[in-house]
Amino acid sequence: MHSNACDSLRCTSCDFKVSIFRDFAWDPSTNYLFLRNNMPDFEKVRSKLKVKKGWCAYGCQCHAMSVNVFMEMKKASHVKWVCAGH
Repeated sequence: MHSNACDSLRCTSCDFKVSIFRDFAWDPSTNYLFLRNNMPDFEKVRSKLKVKKGWCAYGCQCHAMSVNVFMEMKKASHVKWVCAGH
């Protein structure tokens, strides 16, 4: 994970903390209902996480995103994640 990456993200849509799973990426079949029923419990979501060295799987109860490069949140317009403070 990039040293400037925020680890205190919160979703303004579902009002949940965004979980970060390092060295994992989300399976493309991950959907809203799965996230709603299983986040943020790693044991419950691991079936949709694939090991990918250098990637980070981010997720709340309504959105999931996998990244392998530093990215500004304003470029991820499909999610409503904001820094909850440090």
